[in-house]
Amino acid sequence: MTVQIYVGNLNYRMTEDALRELFEQYGEVVSAKIVKDRFSGRAKGFGFVEMANKDEGEAAIQKLNDSEVEGRNIRVNFARPRND
Repeated sequence: MTVQIYVGNLNYRMTEDALRELFEQYGEVVSAKIVKDRFSGRAKGFGFVEMANKDEGEAAIQKLNDSEVEGRNIRVNFARPRND
């Protein structure tokens, strides 16, 4: 079962490839997406990572939450379902 992880306070220059590599240290990454502004195309400073397994996702959250990445302390936790 895959798990969705929210990653906030990202450096605006962070790439999806770099985000994927950061999480691959802890397990199999299914996808890594940085959310961008619809009009300007600029990063909004947060994204989502989907990992293949819950235990690996929990390990990534434990190790990466509040850690410094590219000069910013990132926030990492399980993504909450959207309420549209």
